[in-house]
Amino acid sequence: MTGYIAVAALFLLVALVLSRAFQLKKLGIKAIQFGEMDKKDFLIPPFALLLFYIVFASAFGLPQIGAELFNNELVGWIGVAVCVMGILLFIYALISFGKSFRVGLDEDHPGELVTTGAFSISRNPIYSAFGLVLIGIFLIIPNWIILIYVFTGIWLFNRQIRLEEQSLKKIYGEKYMEYCKRVRRFL
Repeated sequence: MTGYIAVAALFLLVALVLSRAFQLKKLGIKAIQFGEMDKKDFLIPPFALLLFYIVFASAFGLPQIGAELFNNELVGWIGVAVCVMGILLFIYALISFGKSFRVGLDEDHPGELVTTGAFSISRNPIYSAFGLVLIGIFLIIPNWIILIYVFTGIWLFNRQIRLEEQSLKKIYGEKYMEYCKRVRRFL
């Protein structure tokens, strides 16, 4: 049962991002800037597909890649709770973002600086939400490869956040610097 929830969490994240991007496209806003400023972004999809396969394989009894480190039903249900918290934070962040939501950096047509809602508790609620879902999935499916994804994901989120912070300082200047003093980078 918990494996199906891990699959649902992954699908829900992708569906939420794509639906928000399509909503903004209808308003004339190009929300997906993926790979336009950093060509290394295109390394991400093959690794994301591997993660999807590992989660699907575990949930649906397909041939496994990697081995589980432990098997504990209670830990799996804790993982479900962590995934749910991540999904709820993600939805709250999407709502808070409004028309400023972008996938990737958009220095040419940035939205307004968002500092309210989810962004009043974290400067990066989207990355925090992704991190929670990834940790939750590991607790549900404690595969050693997923553990590598957790550590690599946290490192990549941090890397991307630092790139975005440089861009935001350039775009919003002192207003962004004041915001950084008031609100933490993560939860």
